[in-house]
Amino acid sequence: MQGKVEICGVNTARLKTLKNEEMDRLLKLAAQGDESARQQLIEGNLRLVLSVIQKFMGRGENPDDLFQVGCVGLLKAIANFDVSLNVRFSTYGVPLIEGEIRRYLRDQGPIRVSRSIRDTAYRVLQCKEAMLAEDTREPTLEEIAKRLELPLRAVTQAMDAIATPISLYDPVYSDGGDPLTVMDQVRDTKNTDEKWTERIALREAIGALGEREKRILALRFFDGKTQMEVAGEVGISQAQVSRLEKNAICSLR
Repeated sequence: MQGKVEICGVNTARLKTLKNEEMDRLLKLAAQGDESARQQLIEGNLRLVLSVIQKFMGRGENPDDLFQVGCVGLLKAIANFDVSLNVRFSTYGVPLIEGEIRRYLRDQGPIRVSRSIRDTAYRVLQCKEAMLAEDTREPTLEEIAKRLELPLRAVTQAMDAIATPISLYDPVYSDGGDPLTVMDQVRDTKNTDEKWTERIALREAIGALGEREKRILALRFFDGKTQMEVAGEVGISQAQVSRLEKNAICSLR
């Protein structure tokens, strides 16, 4: 746990463990409604929760939150475990704990993305960690995509989906004075003050045209029709369309 001993006020170095025989006995008692046995099962399987949440560390998530969510999965596993089956509790419990954590991460993300994309992102992160351990270098997205047999586009989209968004007001540099923010580094060349003014003036100028002139301009410059096609739709000659179009453009200018 990266040197962290205390999680949710629990000293992880002193977590209890249960032997298989004791585990089986407590599971049977808990299935019969024994609250004391249930509590012992919870305390005796916190190490199991701890081992599961380590898979999700290093992604900016709070360990305390992951541990609490993992404990919810543990409670569900204890409540739903079938003692009549010849299955170890850990085999049944780990997928439930993991599933609870994955749901939490999917629902609590700053941006809601589909489950399939988020699952792909976790596969990419796990593959990245494994390749880093093998080669002691950061693998490229192309290498990860090849290892997972996924399209490169799917890998990049998945990683973009789980990236934490930043605020436009987050500082990126400061020399002791006013900090330089992300907004200062971003320039919108489309929605400038000049273009907003032009749009307002154009909207007002179009509003001053007659209905026939508006329709001709719409057919010519939005629908891409020829003057002959416009003439057929409006019911006038091509020469009249040309004259009305020219007068309308002059008025707009």
